[in-house]
Order: sequence, then C-alpha cells, then structure tokens
Amino acid sequence: MTESEVRKLLRQMKELDSQTAFRDFYNMTYDRLFRIAYYYVKQEEWSQEIVLDVFLKLWKQRSNLLDVRNIEDYCFILVKNASLNYLEKESKHSFIRPDFLPEPQEQSYSPEESLISEELFALYVKALDRLPGRCREVFIRIREEKQSYTQVAEELGISTNTVDAQLQKAITRLKEMIGRADID
Repeated sequence: MTESEVRKLLRQMKELDSQTAFRDFYNMTYDRLFRIAYYYVKQEEWSQEIVLDVFLKLWKQRSNLLDVRNIEDYCFILVKNASLNYLEKESKHSFIRPDFLPEPQEQSYSPEESLISEELFALYVKALDRLPGRCREVFIRIREEKQSYTQVAEELGISTNTVDAQLQKAITRLKEMIGRADID
C-alpha cells in the first residue's frame, strides 16, 4: 500500500461517497488492521469484530480522512484503542469463560518496555505491508500461522524451495526496513 494509493481512495470516498473505493481501502488494509487487533486481544473473533467496528468508524469519518496526516498511524491508533477498550469491556463481564480470555503475560513490563514493544510492533506491521504480495503471504503463513513449508507450497502451488526463497527474502527485507526505521 502506498501513500498515493491510499490518498486516491480516500479522495474518492470523500468526494464521490464511493463504496467501491472504500471496499478497495478495506481490502488493502484489513489484514494489517486485523494483525494489530490480534496483537492486543489474542482472539480471532474479537479481532474481526474490532476491525469491522473501526472500518465502520472510518466510513462515517470519510469526509475528514483526507485531512489526516498519516492514515496508517491513524488506523493503528484507532485499532489499538478499540482493542484496549474491547478488552476492558469484556473484562467487566463476570460470566466470561476463562478459555476466552487472552493468556496473561508471564512478565510484567515497565511502561517504557511496553512503549518500545508497541513501537516495534508498529514498525513490523508497516514493514510487513511493504513486502511484495507473495513474499508477505509466505512470511505470514510460515511465521505467524505456523504452517509447514510443504503446506504453504501445496496451497500456493509453488515449490518448497520457492517458499524458502520467499521467506528468506521477506526476513532480509524486514530486517533492513526495521533496521533503518525509515518505513514512511
């Protein structure tokens, strides 16, 4: 996703009330926003609900989104806040089954450590967004979804050597982008 692509879609959403542009924006950003929500709530269903709520909010705000300086950071903050609010709301329900709650952190982090962790995660998400499509897909399937090389190769119709090559390419590029921290 490039900034100019996003700006073009936001302009169409604002000026034309284009649902097609909104759908394209949704398709372009859903995975990233889902990953952010999942980072906080650790529940797939909750993450989906949070992201859909955020997209509803974005649609309602479509006339003002072009004024947002950095839409990626804005969306990150929206999802983060929605996730934290969701967790707070869910924690107030006394009838929540314990198996629905995210695993408690074994370590407690200082506010500085938490901030650094969130900043690194934000960099990671941005860097992941900038990988070529196939490269990103292979990386997510192997590293986040814990699929085997063979499974990924079969599902994508490529060889395991190609899976390995795409994964190595992704790792190298992610390291470069995060190391430089000049993702914007």
